[in-house]
This record gives sequence, C-alpha cells and structure tokens, in this order.
Amino acid sequence: MLWRLRARVGYAVARRLFHWSWLVKQPRGWRWLEGQFARMANLGDVAAQSFYGHILLFRGQGLAAREEGVRLLRLAASGGDAKAAYQLGVLSLAGNTRQAPDDLEAVRWWTLAAAAGHALAAQRLADLYREGRPGLPADAEQAARFAQRAQALGL
Repeated sequence: MLWRLRARVGYAVARRLFHWSWLVKQPRGWRWLEGQFARMANLGDVAAQSFYGHILLFRGQGLAAREEGVRLLRLAASGGDAKAAYQLGVLSLAGNTRQAPDDLEAVRWWTLAAAAGHALAAQRLADLYREGRPGLPADAEQAARFAQRAQALGL
C-alpha cells in the first residue's frame, strides 16, 4: 500500500518537473522521470499509460520504445482515454512499414474516442464516412451523425 502512495507522489512530482527543460535534458534526470512514468503506467493508471505512451511513441528511442508506446496507448484507450484512442486511430489509418493502413481499425478507435468526448475524432469519422474509403463505403447518415457529435463537442 505504501509503495502505491510512493508511486503516485513520484508520478505527480515527475509530471511537474517534466516542464523544466533543463531537467529533461539531463540524462540522469530524464531516466528518473521515465522511471516514475513507467512505474505509474505499470500500476494500471490510465492517465499515466496515455501520457507515457505518447512520450514513447513520439520521443522514444528505437522501435521497441515505439512498440511499448503503442501498447500503453492501447491499454489507456481500452480504459476510456479519448486522446489515446484518437492517436491509435491516426496510427491505424496511416499504417507503417509492418502494417498496411486499416480504415476499419481507425473507425473502431475513433468511435471509442468520440464516445469518450474527443471532438476531432468525431470530425474525422464524419469525414471518413462522407468520403468513403476502400473497405469502408460512404454513408451519409453516419457522416451526419458524427458531424453533429463533433459540433456538440465544440468543434
């Protein structure tokens, strides 16, 4: 129980120190910050999984860091994090060297994100359904529904 409290306090301090660029540039300081983020993410905290997943995806060194970032984003999105679900939709639609673009997977993640209140995900869904894609036929009714959802969310 005490170790969970220690992890939460360490994570809160690390999130505050993350904005101090001089500390982030120090290898020892960065390793400490990463350790705090990783510990909290491994304890199942959805916000920490999303935050650290984004860091690893965009700033991680090497393919293993990117893969771990995607894994953490999947966990966070499954836990209800809208930003993580949106980012997974973007990744699915873009594809990479190991995986072709997958429109249906993007729709699945963006539907989760829109349900969790992510306005841009709803807008991207409206655009996808309006234009249609290979494997995803155009659907004016769905496009209108998601455009209305995006507008309701403030976009």
